[in-house]
Amino acid sequence: MVVTTLETNLMARCRRIYSHAHDYHINSISNNSDGETFISADDLRINLWNLEISNQSFNIVDVKPANMEDLTEVITSAEFHPIHCNMLAYSSSKGSIRLIDMRQSALCDTHSKLFEEQEAPGSRSFFTDIIASISDIKFAKDGRHILSRDYLTLKLWDINMDSGPVATFQVHEYLRPKLCDLYENDSIFDKFECCLSGDGLRVATGSYRYSFSFYYLK
Repeated sequence: MVVTTLETNLMARCRRIYSHAHDYHINSISNNSDGETFISADDLRINLWNLEISNQSFNIVDVKPANMEDLTEVITSAEFHPIHCNMLAYSSSKGSIRLIDMRQSALCDTHSKLFEEQEAPGSRSFFTDIIASISDIKFAKDGRHILSRDYLTLKLWDINMDSGPVATFQVHEYLRPKLCDLYENDSIFDKFECCLSGDGLRVATGSYRYSFSFYYLK
């Protein structure tokens, strides 16, 4: 009896290059559920592309102020809603998540919903805005929840409840007493991603020491 092993080598081939639409590094790309379009996001803009057209895009979000000295926040992550092709969410460096509907206007300069956690009285410090910056967001498969990651925590949001997160997981709470040192060596600006399981019952996020954290949603 002779057993042979058949190996299949898969090779990626570049079919299109979509360029000349961003002035800053692209931080997010997200495919639309319509199967025809996708978005790309940088610090100040989100552009909408057709998969078949590589030389033209449409600017749908622009947070660039007339005077750059007035800039107070930047876009950190963006993702299409997994079901509704006209909806997407993006996060900012000030810890907010905006849900927008592209049917409202060509340039979505207003949001349908704003999600942000209220600051506890007397809790503000020099590091408050830095650690509040959201580095990644992900929709749950059902489109009902959004998972967000900031420096210290992982938060789960219900899109029908904009009063605050429905769950918070303390990922790096042990680092809170060390924020001064982390600021000095720039580690406080490190970015971590997050994800949800297909059934929406588990979440995970990256961490230090070559590890990631895994949580069950109750």
